[in-house]
Amino acid sequence: MAHNLNLNSRTGKYSFFSVQEKAWHGLGQIVEEYPTSAEAIKFAGLDYEIAKLPNTHHLPSGNNIESESSFFTYRTDTEQVLGSSVGKDYHIVQNSEAFAFFDAIVGGDDGILYETAGALGNGERIFITAKLPDYIRVGKGDDVTEKYIFLTTSHDGSGSITAAFTPIRIVCQNTLNASLHNMSNVIRIRHTSGAKQRLEEAHRVMGISNQLSNELEGIFNQWTKIRITDEQVKKLIQVALCPNNETMKHIRQGNEDEMSTVFKNSVNDAFAYAMMSDTQQMETTMGTVFGAYNAVTGYYQNVRNYKDDEAKLQSIVMGGTAQMKAQKAFDWCTAFAKDGADIFNWN
Repeated sequence: MAHNLNLNSRTGKYSFFSVQEKAWHGLGQIVEEYPTSAEAIKFAGLDYEIAKLPNTHHLPSGNNIESESSFFTYRTDTEQVLGSSVGKDYHIVQNSEAFAFFDAIVGGDDGILYETAGALGNGERIFITAKLPDYIRVGKGDDVTEKYIFLTTSHDGSGSITAAFTPIRIVCQNTLNASLHNMSNVIRIRHTSGAKQRLEEAHRVMGISNQLSNELEGIFNQWTKIRITDEQVKKLIQVALCPNNETMKHIRQGNEDEMSTVFKNSVNDAFAYAMMSDTQQMETTMGTVFGAYNAVTGYYQNVRNYKDDEAKLQSIVMGGTAQMKAQKAFDWCTAFAKDGADIFNWN
């Protein structure tokens, strides 16, 4: 299936929930109010546990030997095998523990607001998106960016717990994930048994997100005041979408005839979005560096065609092409804000 959402063989339901709005795949449970973690884990079909057993070696003699170093993980509700080879020191982090990790990020009355959650494949990977209190406000406050924490973990030994700060622009639903220089907006925690470590890292994520969002708000507001011409917007789109050094050489030389048709079409589509999208006609975006940045992120969210919905999820949310290009756009916009059109003087 293109979306790769888990279809629970026991309940016949897709393991996904969303608050109020359907995701692009149109599946899962839609709820009207923000759930608690106890409710969210049930809505998302994540109320199952994982167990680990040693792998068994079948010998030619007919004897069976249990491994002391190789184990497999499986769901206890459906008995589907999730990971066929994990080490003896691999610690299972249950879905309920992932939600507890999340709840620790924000304490008190202003807690985490669970937005989406679900499982992929047979349930070997889970993801949770939650909204944090407060916003990033750009311009006069009409253009706001909500603060989100995205968390994912796996049950097959393929990865660690990963949590990242992700601002999503309300007006056009762009997903932005720009790292600031000399800072990290992503943490990864190995599957070990330290609950204290998980809580400490969770609070560290919250600290990073607050610092990041405060700096992003200042940067975005600065960018709304810096003018950029249409020609410069197109140049910025070119360097942000540039796939390799050869193409960059042609960009520097102004030799579009040598650029691939696929690249030129992508640039033209992103530039058309920059010029014609309703969200690009706002005071904060029209003819501004902030608008140029949103042209790149908006292209990947709203214009670009993907092979399937899983590819879109990977590209936009889980560290794929869209995130990398958004980072390049962020870096070039930062440079333009500092040095202006001089950044395009290649000599």
